[in-house]
Amino acid sequence: MSGLTRRGLLRGAVYGAGAAVSASALSGCGSIAGSVRSADEIEYWTLFTGPDGELMKTMTRNVERRVPGLKVRTTVLDWGPPYYTKLAMASAGGRSPDVAIMHLTRLAGYAPGGLLDPWDMDLLAEFGLKRDDLNKTLVKRSLYQGTPYAIPLDTHPFVVFFDRDVMDKAGLLTGDGQLVPFESPKHALELMDKLRKDSGKLGPIFGHANDAAMGWRMFWSLFSQTGATFDLTGKKAEIDEDTAVEVVRFMADLARDSRTMDVTTAIAVFANGRSPMIFSGEWDMATYKSTLKDKLGGAPLPTFYDRPAGASDSHALVLPHQDDPDPERRRRAHRFVAELVRSGLTWATAGHIPAYTPAVSSPRYARLRPQSEYAGAAKQLVLDPPVWFAGSGSDFQTRMCQALDPALGGSSSAQSAVRSMVSQINTLLAQPNPA
Repeated sequence: MSGLTRRGLLRGAVYGAGAAVSASALSGCGSIAGSVRSADEIEYWTLFTGPDGELMKTMTRNVERRVPGLKVRTTVLDWGPPYYTKLAMASAGGRSPDVAIMHLTRLAGYAPGGLLDPWDMDLLAEFGLKRDDLNKTLVKRSLYQGTPYAIPLDTHPFVVFFDRDVMDKAGLLTGDGQLVPFESPKHALELMDKLRKDSGKLGPIFGHANDAAMGWRMFWSLFSQTGATFDLTGKKAEIDEDTAVEVVRFMADLARDSRTMDVTTAIAVFANGRSPMIFSGEWDMATYKSTLKDKLGGAPLPTFYDRPAGASDSHALVLPHQDDPDPERRRRAHRFVAELVRSGLTWATAGHIPAYTPAVSSPRYARLRPQSEYAGAAKQLVLDPPVWFAGSGSDFQTRMCQALDPALGGSSSAQSAVRSMVSQINTLLAQPNPA
């Protein structure tokens, strides 16, 4: 092959995919993993910062205390395109960590190119983590050609939070403190008008303006509830555009009070009591809890159309490819991951829904509020389409949000938004998977 190697081709493919990464970033990737590798340590890359990062540190230390001789060296990298570029380059260049966090929706861009190694489920079971103890939807999505390439740690869905007191006074809670069901989009908008009138506050909000993901999360949730066609398996997208237009119109109506709100503004408006209801990621639960305390309620995304569905992703653990992995290090990596996933109750305190189902069904989890109230979202989750260019932190989500934003802000039509979305998707479908 004229001196070309698989790794060389992969490097070129990553560059050709338009992954913006500087020379310093790539050299940093080389120094992060492999250069100071200790036989007694396993190397673990994560993208967790802030409270999630501190909690992951605690969980990792606890695992080390429980497992004699296990040492974990954690490296925290900025999440998004830089993280995934470095992970691809490390795997292609033979300097990968032993274990890494990956959003499950990104698996389709990595496993087919040989950038990941499969998990040994028998070995994980030896350490107490059985396939049957994991969320079945996530397990199915973790497979490539029938082989497991990811172990889900959690699911982090798009849900709804609300002020119990305000919603109750407006008659929008049932006797057990949950949201009244919405019979249709029209019925939901009528109830939201009632909420505004009875409470003297804003209606529901969500921070979509100039955001790289929120508009898409809402669209994908609502469109999935319709059951309409959204097929990206061919050379061109097969999408029910009439239904998509209907969904975008409903989104614009729901966003009436938050047309120009970005995520930060929407969080502040809800936390400060100006709106009693917000569509949000569960990862913001701690912020809301700190201000609303016991008044904070939560629920899976309401069913506005024909069936329950809510956009979600999963923090999963992967084995970045190594040409000649040391069997003992791989064994320790499996032990670490088994222990980490089984620590789901600790991880749940951050708001995430553990993928480890015994944790979710435990009495201790039932006492976590509002986490236990929106736990049903794990049974109605919908992940991004399984194509190489989709997933959390992807250019795909950014493009979808850019197409949606003018319609949600009232400056263009729903038809224009959908045409732009379909055009962008077809552009991406025409490009080969760089891996």
